[in-house]
Formats: sequence, structure tokens, C-alpha cells
Amino acid sequence: MLAVARGKVSEGIDFDHHYGRAVIMFGIPYQYTESRILKARLEFLRDEHRVRENDFLTFDALRHAAQCLGRVLRGKTDYGLMVFADRRYARQDKRSKLPRWINQYITDTSVNLSTDMGIAIAKKFLRSMAQPLETQAQLGVSLWSLEDVLAKQRAQKEKLERAAAGSQHVQYGAAEAAKLAQDRASGRVYMDVSL
Repeated sequence: MLAVARGKVSEGIDFDHHYGRAVIMFGIPYQYTESRILKARLEFLRDEHRVRENDFLTFDALRHAAQCLGRVLRGKTDYGLMVFADRRYARQDKRSKLPRWINQYITDTSVNLSTDMGIAIAKKFLRSMAQPLETQAQLGVSLWSLEDVLAKQRAQKEKLERAAAGSQHVQYGAAEAAKLAQDRASGRVYMDVSL
């Protein structure tokens, strides 16, 4: 299937799991710059916020590129290839505007590859990912079992009880401890991911 960047398929539909395993991005999806609305927006950004036109257009185009690429990865157990088929993505000024979840996987060894080398790497990746996922090996790492969730809730509840009992707690102040005591009395439980 082929789709145009900034269209409905590139931004509004999920191709999770086996429905989509690769996205090839040809070019950088810049906006049509002759639009009166865009010209007014660029003028406002330049005059009010001192944002250069080129910086905004590049940021916006790369945001849309990331949106298109994100169609293939929709969950923790999903995988896919993202191919930037344009030499400009190798430039640091373009790569720095990509989101961190994409940029962390772009290494110097994976930039400016020949077609043959790109196909070889893609084959190797897809073969390794096509193996059955051992969920037992992922429990506690990227997938949580019910026991992991309950243990986390118990630890959080104990932390809240200590704070509500007036013990010295680094994260909560007196007002928070009073609120926590109220919440504890009402039976509410909060998850604090900073444990």
C-alpha cells in the first residue's frame, strides 16, 4: 500500500501487528509554502516569537514524518522497519528534530546505507523478530504480570501509609500527608511510578 504524508492513512489509521511491518519515508513532508494561512502563521511566529521560517517548516515536516513512521509501532510487543529514503535525514540538523523514540535507534552505522546493505539488515531484523515471543522472559521487564502490578500497588500503599502516619518522608510534605490520610481513610489507592 502507498500513502501520502499528511493524508488520512499516514496519520489516522493504525497498522499494528501483522498489518504493517515497514514504513518507507520518501522525502521530507514539507508543507505547501504558498498557502496564505501558512504564510500568516509563519509571519506571526517570526514577529511574535522570533521563530525562523525554516526552523518551523523543518520541525513541522519532521513531526509529520514521525507521525507517519509511528503507524507501524502501536504497542510494546509490536515491531517494524522504519526506512528514511532520503539523504537529508542523515544530517544532524534534521535528525535532532526527530523524536527521541526514533532518534535513539539511528546510529552512524545505519545512515547512508546502500540498497543491498539496507535489505540485508532488514532481512536479518525481520528474521530475528519473526521468532515466537517468549512472554515469560519479558515478564517484569517490559510486560507486567498481575503479581507485578499487585506488588507495585502494595509497595505504593505502604509508602502512602508511612507518609500519612507522619513519618519523615522526602517526597511528601505536611499538606500531602494530610491528603493521603484522607485518601487512605476513603480507601483510594494511587500508583506512583517514581518508586
